[in-house]
Amino acid sequence: MQFEAIVHHVSQHIQLGKDELEYFKSVLKEVSVPRKEFIQNQGEACSYINFVESGLLRAFHIPPDGKESTVMFAIENWWITDMYCFLNEQPSMTYIQAVKHSKIFRLSRNHLQALFDTIPQFNTFFRILMQNAYCREQLRMIQNLSLHAKERYENFVLKYPQIAQNVTQKQIASYLGITPEFLSSIRGEHAKSVHNS
Repeated sequence: MQFEAIVHHVSQHIQLGKDELEYFKSVLKEVSVPRKEFIQNQGEACSYINFVESGLLRAFHIPPDGKESTVMFAIENWWITDMYCFLNEQPSMTYIQAVKHSKIFRLSRNHLQALFDTIPQFNTFFRILMQNAYCREQLRMIQNLSLHAKERYENFVLKYPQIAQNVTQKQIASYLGITPEFLSSIRGEHAKSVHNS
């Protein structure tokens, strides 16, 4: 297995000894996920947190009315799960699907708890992840409340070009909370302004 990406990611936040690193590697499960395959289904057990080594995944929720909402995307070096359900041992509220062929490392809830008990530094590592995720989601919520749809789209393209180039218009629209048709008109205006600048 190729651990370089996840080891580098972890080492940016905490320093592990050789034995600690070997233990961490031993609890990871590497999975190759073909395009469009699901690694998590809404309503089923949410037992894993997933590190994206390569590729792109999307988490989305489908309520009874069938109106799909994208909760998050995850590219290389990002983690993805239904965090609330993962931590509270609840059935998942989201689907997680590969947008393109992806390679991930999966870490089970039990193995994560064992890491916390065995290597206390992982408490610090995951606290940093949670803080970053909370700040990102708070900023997204404030932007959704205060910015026009055109500004939200422009911010998304500027901040996440790799995602914008690989997902569908419908998926971006469901993430931004607008209709695909409205997004289409925004994209037309955006492309025109970029061309004229």
